[in-house]
Amino acid sequence: MAWNEPGNNGNDKDPWNKKGGRDQGPPDLDEVFRKFSNKFGGLFGGNKSGKDGGGLGGAGLSFVLIIAVIVWALSGIYTVKEAERGIVLQFGKYDRIADPGLRWKMTFIETVIPVDIEAVRSLPASGFMLTEDENVVSVEFEVQYRVIDPHLYKFSVTDADHSLQQALDSALRYVVGHSKMDQVLTRGREEVRQRTWDELNKIIEPYNLGLIVTDVNFKDSRPPAEVKDAFDDAIAAQEDEERFIREAEAYAREIEPRARGQVTRMTQEAEGYGERVILEAQGEVARFEKLLPQYQAAKQVTRERLYIDTMEEVLGSSSKVLVDVEGGNNMMYLPLDKIMEKQGTATRVALPSSSDINDLRNKINTSRNSTVNSSSDRFAADRFNDGR
Repeated sequence: MAWNEPGNNGNDKDPWNKKGGRDQGPPDLDEVFRKFSNKFGGLFGGNKSGKDGGGLGGAGLSFVLIIAVIVWALSGIYTVKEAERGIVLQFGKYDRIADPGLRWKMTFIETVIPVDIEAVRSLPASGFMLTEDENVVSVEFEVQYRVIDPHLYKFSVTDADHSLQQALDSALRYVVGHSKMDQVLTRGREEVRQRTWDELNKIIEPYNLGLIVTDVNFKDSRPPAEVKDAFDDAIAAQEDEERFIREAEAYAREIEPRARGQVTRMTQEAEGYGERVILEAQGEVARFEKLLPQYQAAKQVTRERLYIDTMEEVLGSSSKVLVDVEGGNNMMYLPLDKIMEKQGTATRVALPSSSDINDLRNKINTSRNSTVNSSSDRFAADRFNDGR
């Protein structure tokens, strides 16, 4: 049976009917909204009557205002990190710098922009550039910088980082344009780096960017790809030249001390020889001075002694031996030099004894006594004159 079927003795199951059986229909939405508005109106001091009409009045408004003030105050608490500085703006205008720590700002009135002043930032620059000798090189640079004044960094120019990059590109192109290709690619890289650093500082100084450049790195420089092979050959030739120069310098450093040592040795030998000759001459002079009184006392004996000593000295350094045979007119010759050459340097030759030498001297003196007097006189006189 349907819930609204007629003829069921008033037991309709219509959900819109009340217990009394009166047909009231669905609720009115306007009435529902009106009740809600009456309740909120009473909360803010409305004077509605009836069950739904009560309100909180001025106390409720004060409570809401206090809560709002507390939330607003708490929302202004912020923290500035140790490495940062906070730029405080009031209605968009610069007011002060906030130091690190727990800080407070007026929400909706003040704005804080944190700026890291300890971090080292890097900025690259690269491109093809024309050198002074009209060659094209590819250069890569990198600049490292740090913020020292947050106010100037944010408000001196529109974008300090972009301004620094433009200044770096300008300084780099200026320095490369006033340098030769070899300086940029090989020997003058450090000079180019230092000149770029100085030029960059000159450019950014009038703009007060609030930055300080801590370092400039010359990362790479190379010729265009079209001439890379030829340039590699030129670099290899320069390296060979430097290597040959270093080898020559090393050879010179090795030879020079040796030559100086030889010069010193020869000088010392010459000085020693000179001293030896002088001392020998002085010894000869002293010997002749001591011999002169003996010669004046016994001239004949001294002449013979001088002659014998001279002959012994002359014949002692000769390998030839002459033997005068008694009773004969011929002298025997012993070719000891040739015998020693045939038998080698290790051959030992039996030399005559001292008695044989004395006998030989007596025979020579006896046979030559008649002819030696005149020559010995002249010889002794010459020796004395030379000694003096």
